[in-house]
Amino acid sequence: MTAFKVVIPARYGSSRLPAKPLLDIAGKPMVAHVYQRALLSDAQQVVIATDDERIFNVAKELGATVVMTSTEHPSGTDRLQEVAQKMGWASDDIIVNVQGDEPLIPHVVINQVAANLAAHPQAGIATLAEPLQDLGQLTNPNIVKLVRDYQNMAMYFSRAPMPWARDAFAEAITSLPVPELYLRHLGIYAYRVSFLNAYVQWPPALLEQVEALEQLRALYYGVKIHVDLAAVNLPAGVDTLADLERVRQLFAQGLTD
Repeated sequence: MTAFKVVIPARYGSSRLPAKPLLDIAGKPMVAHVYQRALLSDAQQVVIATDDERIFNVAKELGATVVMTSTEHPSGTDRLQEVAQKMGWASDDIIVNVQGDEPLIPHVVINQVAANLAAHPQAGIATLAEPLQDLGQLTNPNIVKLVRDYQNMAMYFSRAPMPWARDAFAEAITSLPVPELYLRHLGIYAYRVSFLNAYVQWPPALLEQVEALEQLRALYYGVKIHVDLAAVNLPAGVDTLADLERVRQLFAQGLTD
């Protein structure tokens, strides 16, 4: 069994859904559902990281280990590094970043991404993907696409449609031309602490800034990112009020397992 920790970043500020981690789902704040899902994994320790006293207090009521972090972090990866530093974790420790807006995250994928990083010492990061379903997803800039090499290492991530099937897209197509090539990135990561310590020292990459994808900083500085297909379906997180209502309905109907 792979040894790893889980960190759940839970920020109060959200442009689309303020106070998101504290919003009620089936009588509990969202962050409580995420925390309980993470506890089902094989993690040695689950830590909630926040920059807000209200979330800190809720986490304490859950009995969770909670770390108060800076409000000035430019990315979630920087916040994880602060947690690792404050917790005194070793450079070769593995941390899985479980987003605080994933109340339905299956514990299977948490274990999967940690085990994948442990099995690939040449990688600094492990993450997951799933096949794209249709042309609409391919052209949606809110859905991040990726391509990987023969060793399942990421070659690039983009909000743009890729790979570009030249001949197919020269015509008016209505479906994915080569379905097995098209992958959607899923926002779960495993990192080694040594990578996090290096990452926060690197200046942001222009590619990262242009695409607004922080994993591109790692690729730019030569870090390998292992990408596996998710072992089980990863339900969508909560980014909008509509997402919140959808998840509330699933809980109300008992459709959350």
